[in-house]
Amino acid sequence: MDKDVFEIKLDQYKPLREIVFETIRNAIISGDLKPGERLMEVQVAERLGVSRTPVREAIRKLELEGLVIMLPRKGAFVADLSVKDLTEVMEIRAALEGLAAGLASIRIDDAEIEELEVAAHEFHKAIEENVEELIQRDVEFHEAMFRASRNERLIQLNSNLREQVQRFRELYHKKVNKSKETAREHYEIVEAISERDVKKAERLARNHIENAEKSILKMMESENA
Repeated sequence: MDKDVFEIKLDQYKPLREIVFETIRNAIISGDLKPGERLMEVQVAERLGVSRTPVREAIRKLELEGLVIMLPRKGAFVADLSVKDLTEVMEIRAALEGLAAGLASIRIDDAEIEELEVAAHEFHKAIEENVEELIQRDVEFHEAMFRASRNERLIQLNSNLREQVQRFRELYHKKVNKSKETAREHYEIVEAISERDVKKAERLARNHIENAEKSILKMMESENA
């Protein structure tokens, strides 16, 4: 494990166990902790400067989220990113994004249209910045679309999938060079929503995710080969 992987940031408003959990989770999602890498409680605790207890609790929670797997007599490991994982996560995400775009087309107001337009523009601008900025702007665009759907349960479903999606989002933006194509698709989705074209917005939003899935799959197959 790279000694520079973890950088724990104390927050007086959060319990230590939550900070430890978020630190390890962020390292997995960002790819700083690699798929298949072993998570040894003692080593992680020493690196973070904490006891083993919050590390053990964090690993258990990460297992429930699917980010860590426990192997009998071997310990905890960062979960692999398989083709099956990609397909399952993206199938769900495409359905949710399509529904969100369709509902947004019906319910969005002028202020929310402007917010979506700004989010799409900020993503486009971020292409010239660092990849972490680009990823954050991508998150902001999609979250703005879900908010515009005005469906709290849909927003919660999207939130429940966030960590799984984020691993593939990080992989996509760091290893697949299609940011300009992504920006164009964002603008097309915003245009369809602002025109109140429900079916077109649904189709574009689903295609947007399916295109990302195909690109990641191609990259994964290339690396495995």
